Amino acid sequence: MKLYKICNKISLLLHVLASAAGYFVMEAICRHSFIEAWNYMTQRPLVFAYNAAFIFTSSLIVYLFHRRVFWRVLVTLFWLILAIINGVLLLNRVTPFTGPDLHLITDAMKIANKYLPVAGVVAVCILFGILVILLLMLLIKGPKYQKKIKYRYNIPLILLAVALFAGSTQLALEKRVLSNYFGNIAFAYEDYGYPYCLATTIFNTGISCPRDYSEKEIKRIEKTEKNLPESKEENHPNILFLQLESFFDPTLVNYLNISEDPIPTFRKLMEEYSSGYYKVPSVGAGTANTEFESITGMSMHYFGPGEYPYKSILRETTCESAPYVLKNLGYTTHAVHNNEANFYGRRSIFPNLGFDTFTSEEYMARENEKNPNGWVKDEVLTDEILKCLDSTEGPDYVYTISVQGHGAYPDEQILEDPEITVSGAPTEEENNKWEYYVNEIHEMDNFVKELTDKLADYPEDVVLVMYGDHLPTMGLTVEDLKNKYLFQTEYVMWDNFGLKKKNENLAAYQMAAEVMDRVGIHEGTVFRYHQARRNTRNYQVDLETLQYDLLYGKRYSYGESGESPYLRTRMRMGIYDVTLDSIQCISEADHTYYIKGTEFTPSSEIKLNGEWYDTVYINPTTLMITGTELNDFDRLAVIQRSNSSTRKPLSKSYDRSCYALYSNNKWKLTESAGTNEN
Repeated sequence: MKLYKICNKISLLLHVLASAAGYFVMEAICRHSFIEAWNYMTQRPLVFAYNAAFIFTSSLIVYLFHRRVFWRVLVTLFWLILAIINGVLLLNRVTPFTGPDLHLITDAMKIANKYLPVAGVVAVCILFGILVILLLMLLIKGPKYQKKIKYRYNIPLILLAVALFAGSTQLALEKRVLSNYFGNIAFAYEDYGYPYCLATTIFNTGISCPRDYSEKEIKRIEKTEKNLPESKEENHPNILFLQLESFFDPTLVNYLNISEDPIPTFRKLMEEYSSGYYKVPSVGAGTANTEFESITGMSMHYFGPGEYPYKSILRETTCESAPYVLKNLGYTTHAVHNNEANFYGRRSIFPNLGFDTFTSEEYMARENEKNPNGWVKDEVLTDEILKCLDSTEGPDYVYTISVQGHGAYPDEQILEDPEITVSGAPTEEENNKWEYYVNEIHEMDNFVKELTDKLADYPEDVVLVMYGDHLPTMGLTVEDLKNKYLFQTEYVMWDNFGLKKKNENLAAYQMAAEVMDRVGIHEGTVFRYHQARRNTRNYQVDLETLQYDLLYGKRYSYGESGESPYLRTRMRMGIYDVTLDSIQCISEADHTYYIKGTEFTPSSEIKLNGEWYDTVYINPTTLMITGTELNDFDRLAVIQRSNSSTRKPLSKSYDRSCYALYSNNKWKLTESAGTNEN
C-alpha cells in the first residue's frame, strides 16, 4: 500500500499530532525558548491541549477541498506567521500581539520600521514574495485528493467539531482552566496560550449589553443619586493627578532586604494626608488602563480581557471624563507625560477625553535627562506641571503620567555605587533588578518632595493625588507580598489648603469622584454615580449598565436626543508657542546658521523648503543648521518630531510648529503656531 493511502486512512490522527506539534513550535517562538515551551506544555497540559484543539479545529477546513496539501500549508503558515509576529514584538516590547494591534495592518510599513531594521524589512518583503509564488505553484501543481469529497458528511462533522470546541471553551472557563479576565495581558499569554488569548482579544471586546438595559433602567439608576447636594459655584481648586510609573512600596515584598527606606517622602505624606491602597486593573503592565479608569471613572472589569479602550472604543468616539466635566466649570485641562506623544496613541486619544493641551517629552527642554534604562527622569515634570498652572488665570486640571520607573529592569549590576542596596531575592539577577528598581523609585520619591514643596507655596489652592499605576514587572505572586494582593498600589491625596485627613482604600475608577466630592463638585454621569452609590447594593451591576449606556448603548443618560454633549477637543501640543526671532550666520565658509527663537527642545527639527534638515539643538532659544546657503524666499519651519523610530512630525493635533519665509536677511512669520489642524 502506498504511503499516501496510509496517510489518508489515518488522516485525522496525523492531523491531531501535527496540530499539537505545530502549537508547540508556536509557543517556542513566542516564548523565545523550546525549554520554556516544554515547561508550559508539561505544567499546564489542559491549557496546552485546549490550544492544540483550537488549531486542530481551525484546520478542519482542509477536508472541504481537493487541494488538501495546499490548504494544510496555508493554515500552518497562518498560525506560524502569527507566532513570528508575536515573537518579534516581544523582543521589542512587553505587551504581546493582541486584537487591537490589527489596526496597524493598514499601515504595514509603520510596523516594519518600528520593529525591524531596514535590511530586515527588505528581507521580509523578499521572503513574502517568494512565499506567495510557492503557494501559487502548490495550488496549481500540488497533489490533489482523488476521491469524491462527501460534503453531506464532512460539513456536519466539521460543524460538530466546532460545536464541541465551543462547549469545551465554556467548560474550561467554568472550571477555571481558562480565564476571561486578564489583569496582566503578558502573563495571561504565558498562562493561557497564544491562540486562545489572541482570539479572545479579537472577538471579546467592549461591554456586553446588560440583560435589563433600557431607558427605564437608566432612569432608575439616576434616581438613586438624588441625595447629592449641588456643586459649589466658585473657588474651585486646581486638581492634579500624578500617575507614577510602577511605583509601590518595595518593603511590602517579604523576601527583600533593603538598606534604607526608598520612599520616605511618600510614606510621610501618607501619614499626614488622606491615603490608602489604590486598586488598579493590571499587574506589571497596562499603564493606559489605570489611566483610563482614573480619568473616566469607568471600570475595566466590564471590558474584554486584555482590552485597551485607548486602542478600541476611544479611537472611534469621545468618552465622558473628568476633563470634560471640569471644563464645564471653567477648568483648563492639561495632560503631561515625559515619554513620546505616540505612546499608547495618546496624541490621538486625549482629544477624545477632553484635554486642551498635551505636553509630551518632545515639548520638554530637558527631555535628554534620562536614566540608565533610557527613560526620561521624572524630575523634569515639576517645571512642566507648574507651567500648566501658570498658563491660565482660572482653575486647572492636570493629569501627569510619569515614566522613570518603567521596566524592563536590567539583570546585570549597572549602578556602580547605588545609594540603596538590596538583597534577599532568589537569584543574583533578580537582586540586580530589584536594586535598580528601588533606586529609581527613590529618585521618583525625591521628585515627589520637590513637587509638593513647590506646590505648598503656590498662590492657588491645589489638591494633588499621587499613586502607582501597577506593580513592577518582577513576577511577584500573592505569597510574596505582605498585603497579599497584586492588583493594588498606594495613593496619597495631598493638598495645600487643609482638607481633612481621611484614610480609605479606593479603586482607580473611584478616585476622581472622591476628589470632586471632597472639593464640592457633583457633576458628571459616572462621577455622581460613584459619589451616591459607592458601597451600596447593586453598585457594580448598575455601574456596568451605566458604562454600557455611555459608550455602546443609546445614551439614555444624555436625554431624549441620545447624543453625547462631549465633542472632540482641538487639543494643542505643548503650552507655549514656538517663535522664530532671528537668524545669525556664524560661518559663511560652511554656511552655518543659528536659528534664534523660543520654546525649542531637542525634538525640534527644521524643515527647509519642504525637506527635513539636520538640526543641532543648542538650548531652548537656539538651533543650528549647516551646509546650505539660505536664499531669498526659502521657506523654513521648526517642527517637533516624534522620538520613535518613525520620526514622524507631531502634527495631527494643534502643534506649536512655526513657519517663516526668509527674504532680505529677515524672517517673516507666515503661519503662527496652533492655528491649523493638520
